[in-house]
Amino acid sequence: METLEEFYKYKINKYPENLHKTIGQFNVFQIETRMIKNEELPIHIRRNFFKIMLFSGENTFRYGNQNIKINGNTLIFFHPNIPYSYQPLSTKTKGYFCVFKNEFFQGNYKLDLGNLSLFKSSNPPIFQLSESNYQEIENLFSKMLQEVQEDYIHKYDLIRNYVSELYFLAMKWIPPKNLFQYGDASKRITMIFTELLEQQFPIQYKSDKLKLRLPSEYAEKIFVHVNYLNRCVRKVTGKTTSQHIFERIGTEAKILLKHTDWTISEISETLSFDDLAHFNKFFKKQTGMNPTYFKSV
Repeated sequence: METLEEFYKYKINKYPENLHKTIGQFNVFQIETRMIKNEELPIHIRRNFFKIMLFSGENTFRYGNQNIKINGNTLIFFHPNIPYSYQPLSTKTKGYFCVFKNEFFQGNYKLDLGNLSLFKSSNPPIFQLSESNYQEIENLFSKMLQEVQEDYIHKYDLIRNYVSELYFLAMKWIPPKNLFQYGDASKRITMIFTELLEQQFPIQYKSDKLKLRLPSEYAEKIFVHVNYLNRCVRKVTGKTTSQHIFERIGTEAKILLKHTDWTISEISETLSFDDLAHFNKFFKKQTGMNPTYFKSV
């Protein structure tokens, strides 16, 4: 996992002396002024900080396990728990980005970023912007850039408002397609199941253990019969409850294999498999490869 301190050291080449660590180390930059010559391809890893980017240009972003081609005016939200990377930025790229740690919204300014609906969708929070929306977002970044250079005692209160507006405008303008709306019972049950499933991830420590693995365990938490849960989930999504669970466990297994130094046995244990042979069989069925080969390529 890349830390914010490492970001400043290797990407910005300077750690700001006046950066307030106690309020989440917020900072904002113009992309054009932060181009690094001969920039190497960023490593696809998790970071320990949030990042929001207003991007104008063409590039390929890898978010989780998806490769996404970007063209035009785009607003992108990066979450600490989701690995990401992108190709080195071209000289024609323009825009802004800000970085901050979770502490930025703690205390009296608490905003639970990780639980926003923006991150509850399987669709990456990457939004194409119209020209008018781009200008509105650009104005917010411009205000942040101006405020961060001021000595005004309440400047970070203003900046928190601007950052909050970025999140809520994105959710208002372009809600992710697969966020379920509370319409009927099947959709409500499916929404609850999906949230329970996502709450178990990411696995961050070897001591973490997956607690819910079976459809019946989810049904018990939701207080419905497992057959009813299965009918609701299949009706809304076209997939069975087991398919959703297995796919999500498979995705996390791939992330842990690629982006941690944990042994396959340790990954198997934290994902609550009975034994290594069971995990190997599961992983091969999900990906067509055994874990050892996947980790090495």
